[in-house]
Amino acid sequence: MTAPVVTSGGGEAPSEKIAMTAPVITTGAGAEPEPVAMTAPVITDGQQAPGKVTMQFLLPSKYAKAEEAPRPTDERVVIREVPERKFGVVRFSGVAADKTVREKAEGLRAALEKDGYTIKGPFVLARYNPPFTLPPLRTNEVMIPVE
Repeated sequence: MTAPVVTSGGGEAPSEKIAMTAPVITTGAGAEPEPVAMTAPVITDGQQAPGKVTMQFLLPSKYAKAEEAPRPTDERVVIREVPERKFGVVRFSGVAADKTVREKAEGLRAALEKDGYTIKGPFVLARYNPPFTLPPLRTNEVMIPVE
């Protein structure tokens, strides 16, 4: 990716630009809603309000712990550690349109269940290229957490 993430040292250190990393992981806008057994809608990481997208960026490896990373300058950005998980993954090229992503997720889910894996949550979409990359050269992945 080409755009940097600008962070603030929060008074202790100067601001720092962090090169964007790949993949960019998104939930929402085409991602699978997590089923919730309630009558009112509940928003979770896997179930977004209509039109809302959550993006995850991986920090460079020099930050071994979340608390070592510089503080973001935008309050909407949250840095947190995510525990290690296992995923079933399907890779595809082209534009990651909602219909394509849903089809890939459905196919992957069916294959994982056929092979005896337990699905542990909704799928996420990982994109590896900047938006100006020609569609045939783009790399995308649909990832489903499994046990």
